[in-house]
Amino acid sequence: MSRALPKYNKRRVGLAGGAAAVALTGAVIAGTALAGESSEGGGADARTLAGPGTVSCPDVASQLPAIPASAQAEVDRNLALLDQQITEANKRLVDTVGQGGPNFVQNAILGPLEDKRVATVNRIATAIGRTADRPAGLDSLAACSLDTQGDPAAPGQEETGGTETAAPPAGDAGAGGGDAGAGGGDAGAGQDGDASGVGTISCPDVAPQLPAIPASAQAEVDRNLALLDQQITEANKRLVDTVGQGGPNFVQNAILGPLEDKRVATVNRIATAIGRTADRPAGLDSLAACTLTK
Repeated sequence: MSRALPKYNKRRVGLAGGAAAVALTGAVIAGTALAGESSEGGGADARTLAGPGTVSCPDVASQLPAIPASAQAEVDRNLALLDQQITEANKRLVDTVGQGGPNFVQNAILGPLEDKRVATVNRIATAIGRTADRPAGLDSLAACSLDTQGDPAAPGQEETGGTETAAPPAGDAGAGGGDAGAGGGDAGAGQDGDASGVGTISCPDVAPQLPAIPASAQAEVDRNLALLDQQITEANKRLVDTVGQGGPNFVQNAILGPLEDKRVATVNRIATAIGRTADRPAGLDSLAACTLTK
């Protein structure tokens, strides 16, 4: 018994030591795994919590000339709209994190924002131009950029001196006309069938809805009618090029919405060109929205 006891004790010590070693090994493995998980999780959290950036736009108010009293209310209303557009774009940046391909922000947020700003600054210019010299070059303030470090600009505090972009053909975009107006047929551009299976863009035809066009406006009207066709062609090409991108609202947000904004500016230029020497046609804005035909 006296000899067995030490052997037993040795065996017990050996077993206990082995168990401790196993436990220690398990703790090391678990610690390593947890450390790896924590590191990866922290990275994921950092990516999730990192801000998607903010939209920076040139400041329009500081670039305006003296505003006639008769235009002040309309100018103020459109300056407020510019701020609202930036706020909405920043919200979309947050709401759509991770969606779409590498060009999603440009195609679905910055591009549509620029189109809206073009129409808005043209309304400002037109309001001023009714009783004073129409300010030129405001279109160059329409393009915005993505600032990946800064905070959202406070209303009315957009950056000054933005990047210039190519402006649409010269012409005013009037106050916008009413919502009335007969809906025409589908525009011819891009309506020759869909070989890709993604559908085609259908837009109301603007030309048949126009009144008699003064000779002095014919060239500008023709140029903008051609631009409407070109816009539809480009939208149909984007339908094919972006198949599978984005969520269920991608086509509306990244293609149909921007197309409508471009068409609003274009039909307003047509209306303004005619209105210089004849009655300005009303309601052309109602022809701007397009649909996807499968």
